[in-house]
Amino acid sequence: MVATPAPPPGGTPERVLAVYAHPDDPEVSCAGTLARWADDGAEVRLVVCARGDKGTRDAGVDPAKLVARRAVEADQAAAVLGLAAHENLGLPDGEVVNDLALRAALVARLRAFRPDVVVSCDPTAVFFGSRYVNHHDHRELGFALLDACSPAAASPLYFPDAGPPHHVPTIYLSGTLEPDTFVDIATTVERKVEALRCHRSQVGDDLDLVGEVVRRRAASAGADAGLAHAEAFRVLRL
Repeated sequence: MVATPAPPPGGTPERVLAVYAHPDDPEVSCAGTLARWADDGAEVRLVVCARGDKGTRDAGVDPAKLVARRAVEADQAAAVLGLAAHENLGLPDGEVVNDLALRAALVARLRAFRPDVVVSCDPTAVFFGSRYVNHHDHRELGFALLDACSPAAASPLYFPDAGPPHHVPTIYLSGTLEPDTFVDIATTVERKVEALRCHRSQVGDDLDLVGEVVRRRAASAGADAGLAHAEAFRVLRL
């Protein structure tokens, strides 16, 4: 495979909107890319849909306290990555659905911010080998985001109260089984490590292991494109 440069044709994107399901999803999926674009001058914003109230295997955890903890973790990670803004839509974990309400919320943000690049998860990726099934919320959010971008955000009669239409020219899909673009994150892989380490409620206390896993996965993605460390995407140019 041939590595495609990180930005779309013409240079660094001006405005990037990343949209993911859970508070740690962008750090796992595309933190190196977001940090690189922010470093290069892009205004990078993040929308997370679910509040993270079920992200634990401990039945004794108070969901409200977990949500509060994860909000602090998300704030810390956003600062590490250099995001211009981030927000959480507050949906319960496991209840992200590609419905009218979610599409309306996403269209409103697309039209308000008017990004030239949107980053989200590939909803067509369901089975990763025989050991992992892609989360329901990831799949639903991925399809909702695609529907919000095309045709809704660009079509004035969809959600007419959401602001003037906006055409999204480029979508980067992470967590894909069909990557065609590899972003070089050699300069930001350690920021990806640092950002993911902020999510201690999810990754635990073995921070050395977190670094090892992130670097190993980034090296594996980079090997497909002749890069030391990379993040892989399926890119749509609408």
